[in-house]
Amino acid sequence: MKFILATKLEMTQVIRPDGTVVPVTLVQAGPCVVTQVRTLEKDGVAAIQVGFVPVRKLSKPEAGHLKDLPNMSELRDFRVEASDLKRGDAIEATAFQVGDMVNVTGVSKGKGFQGVVKRHGFHGHPASHGHKDQLRMPGSIGAGGPQHVFKGRRMAGRMGNEQTTVQKLQVIEVRDGGVLAIKGAVPGARHTVLEIVSAS
Repeated sequence: MKFILATKLEMTQVIRPDGTVVPVTLVQAGPCVVTQVRTLEKDGVAAIQVGFVPVRKLSKPEAGHLKDLPNMSELRDFRVEASDLKRGDAIEATAFQVGDMVNVTGVSKGKGFQGVVKRHGFHGHPASHGHKDQLRMPGSIGAGGPQHVFKGRRMAGRMGNEQTTVQKLQVIEVRDGGVLAIKGAVPGARHTVLEIVSAS
């Protein structure tokens, strides 16, 4: 299993030798440092903790945890069954190869408080025949029997700003400087921290 942390750079396109145009997202993958190796016996979970994004200053607990390692602001755990990685090892973008399929996880763009038409794709009401000011309203939310709104009812509310995973995206290029070109769109705005894991 291959994994790395990355920051989203921008979307662009790659022209293949046969002339086809492929939309890609460029991400700055790594370099990451293994900050902790968790085991089932000691920690109750088999995982590798990885650090990313250099930072100048840390709190005292963070500084103690990262003793003898570079200061990093992003620490994430990746569950692995078995690995020969040790604390202090570096993970580079070259761990991935062209053609690899990956799952990309990040926090999606926040869109604020939205109505049911944008948030859930409701069609709204007809624009004529006595439907004044009802065009984008949600309409009835059910019978009056239980006297409360059921959980999960699709209504207006905050949209986006959630952890999202896009599965089985292809690595199109591995560029110099640790930049990966991944086919298609990945979650989040520019400079969002992403988790990239090889797809099983």
